[in-house]
Amino acid sequence: MKLLRFGNPGKEKPGIEKANGTRIDCSAFEEDWTEDFLDNDGLNRLATWLENNEASCPEISGDVRLGPPIKRPSKIICIGLNYSLHAKESGMDVPKQPVIFMKATSSLCGPNDDIIIPRNSEKTDWEVELAVMIGKKASYVDKDKAMDYVAGYCLLNDVSERDFQLNHGGQWVKGKSNDHFSPLGPYLVTKDEIKDPHNLRLWLKLNGKMLQDSNTSDLVFDIPTLVSHLSNYMTLLPGDIISTGTPAGVGLGLNPPTYLKEGDVVELGIDGLGTSSQKAVNYKG
Repeated sequence: MKLLRFGNPGKEKPGIEKANGTRIDCSAFEEDWTEDFLDNDGLNRLATWLENNEASCPEISGDVRLGPPIKRPSKIICIGLNYSLHAKESGMDVPKQPVIFMKATSSLCGPNDDIIIPRNSEKTDWEVELAVMIGKKASYVDKDKAMDYVAGYCLLNDVSERDFQLNHGGQWVKGKSNDHFSPLGPYLVTKDEIKDPHNLRLWLKLNGKMLQDSNTSDLVFDIPTLVSHLSNYMTLLPGDIISTGTPAGVGLGLNPPTYLKEGDVVELGIDGLGTSSQKAVNYKG
């Protein structure tokens, strides 16, 4: 299934995208796509409900805003330098263990919402990433069982302010957590629809120019490794997002370095997970 949420910010309703591309409103299911939904076998219950109710679900207009496909996850966990060429362009060694940092959940926004360039920012950057969504509580998980804890996958733009990230006291979270720094979606694609998450093309364009074009086969640490590793340091809850890293081609690594300015348009996509597009706008407080 492809689960989505639609409507105005903070008032999103649950829906799905059908195999033919039609989007339907699942409000009659009477649950939003949340931690509790996933924790209570929601994906299977929804599939059963749709067998009898799909035909009566209203169609969603194509011009309706999409929100993030999960409501208020407990955590957004990111993996740094998880593509070898990206580590090289960042001037850093390929890590021997996963580099872990967090993004504030308040950075989450819809897949086509604006990127808000923060106040006093001069180095707002882009990062196309494969995001993994946890489906059930995970603690001290063995690697060979790790995929049992995955609900599915999403497209995520890990927007980053490089000056905040690198020059404001050494805490990457500072450069990762501004509002609208985590456009997620268009949907959560359940893992049964993705044959091999370690062989997906991911790409990003800035104003029509291709800057990132790679494949998840180049991940330094694969998904089972990441889920198992993280579960040794924190309990992963249903709906938690693990953003698995970005390939080469970020603004920081270009010559000369290039960063977002108002009016720029970022487009990105991953095989099977859809595409998204964001316009950069300056913060207006």
